[in-house]
Amino acid sequence: MATDVAVPQHGTVGKRQGNEAACCKTGPGYATPLDAMSGPKEALIYVTAVYSGTGIQKPDYLATVDVDPSSPTYSKVIHRLPVPYIGDELHHTGWNSCSSCYGDPSAQRRFLVLPGLISGRIYAIDTKTNPKAPSLHKVVEPEEIIQKTGLAYPHTSHCLASGDLLVSCLGDKDGSAAGSGFLLLDSEFNVKGRWEKPGHSPLFGYDFWYQPRHKTMISTSWGAPAAFTKGFNPQHVSDGLYGRHLHVYSWPEGELKQTLDLGNTGLLPLEIRFLHDPSKDTGFVGCALTSNIVRFFKTEDGSWSHEVAISVKSLKVQNWILPEMPGLITDFLISLDDRFLYFVNWLHGDVRQYNIEDPKNPKLTGQIWVGGLIQKGSPVVAEAEDGTTRQFDVPEIQGKKLRGGPQMIQLSLDGKRLYITNSLFSTWDRQFYPDLLEKGSHIIQLDVNTENGGLAVNPNFFVDFGAEPDGPALAHEMRYPGGDCTSDIWV
Repeated sequence: MATDVAVPQHGTVGKRQGNEAACCKTGPGYATPLDAMSGPKEALIYVTAVYSGTGIQKPDYLATVDVDPSSPTYSKVIHRLPVPYIGDELHHTGWNSCSSCYGDPSAQRRFLVLPGLISGRIYAIDTKTNPKAPSLHKVVEPEEIIQKTGLAYPHTSHCLASGDLLVSCLGDKDGSAAGSGFLLLDSEFNVKGRWEKPGHSPLFGYDFWYQPRHKTMISTSWGAPAAFTKGFNPQHVSDGLYGRHLHVYSWPEGELKQTLDLGNTGLLPLEIRFLHDPSKDTGFVGCALTSNIVRFFKTEDGSWSHEVAISVKSLKVQNWILPEMPGLITDFLISLDDRFLYFVNWLHGDVRQYNIEDPKNPKLTGQIWVGGLIQKGSPVVAEAEDGTTRQFDVPEIQGKKLRGGPQMIQLSLDGKRLYITNSLFSTWDRQFYPDLLEKGSHIIQLDVNTENGGLAVNPNFFVDFGAEPDGPALAHEMRYPGGDCTSDIWV
């Protein structure tokens, strides 16, 4: 295995040749976020399903789930594409082309990009030839990535208007966060090099979002792979092995212009989303450990600032590893019309909906418990200031008890259906929800009131990954063939 790195290649974002501005011709996706809301209703969802770290010696796979209520296989896994290797830990996914390529008729949303968080491999999956039964198109091997860039632990991928792909990487081959950075692939999935300029790598890596009209990309900070791959240890936070920063880059040049220290209110900033309207210069980031949603925004002098927009109080608990339990905000998203923000508390077990029409003053409009450690029947109880205890009512769906806590979410284009998985990362699942590894995870769906706000469980939808042919699997991120709220960026 080639691991020696001389000088990492520095890739530059290319420009598409030809008719990107051609009149009346369009590429993939939609012209605007509001146009996307009028797109066709989802009929399929692709879901990463993980055996890595579970004790089952099988490859991870991409599951195709039928989400068409009129179909006889509604809420069933109808196809499984195992990857060729064992131990990848398929995690987040992205598209080779999205609405950022809308002006380019030569582009098509054909390949789903699947990075293996642990192995460092990146798979390109053909979903266009047969959407119900995707096939493997290409594998980018970790040896090539390491040899050319020094990068490992790939996480988030976004397509670019140029046709290139950008992938955040959380460390080097040894799991050191000092080796984190951004991998640039061309449209054929060839390694071009690092995107950021030499000497401009982030302190820690995780998620990112770019906003071309403001010539800015902002990335977030999980932690050093050498730490988080071993499970969560609070001492590692004190030791400086987890992040609390946002990294502001010039777009598309890759120069680190500003580092925002979120301090003790912004520990472990994970998912980041700008508002979908590309003219807006504001967005949000979910800070997992401190359970805050932080708003970031451009100031009058052109720099960026931040403030806490939503806070979830830790609960005083009994019969748990710590006297207080954070909500642990692990995922959030914004509806395509920028009206609602949704997030999950993986440990508490609730899903929340906020109206953000005034981004400075989010208003809680919906909340529902669909799992968590404090549900009725659990040994863990929450204790109020007066000493009374409580647990939360969690519904059963089709006679099945909901396991784990709500984790990854995906919203339908029209904003009316919210899909939820419950696996975070196999090592952390084993630590906090060991029954997930024994019984498998699941997907549920909430009906969303988009007029006045509100969330309700769809009793007819339950995808049980505990009943998979090769044994219980862990379901993580979801994508629709036609794009969604968390992968498409408008330019």
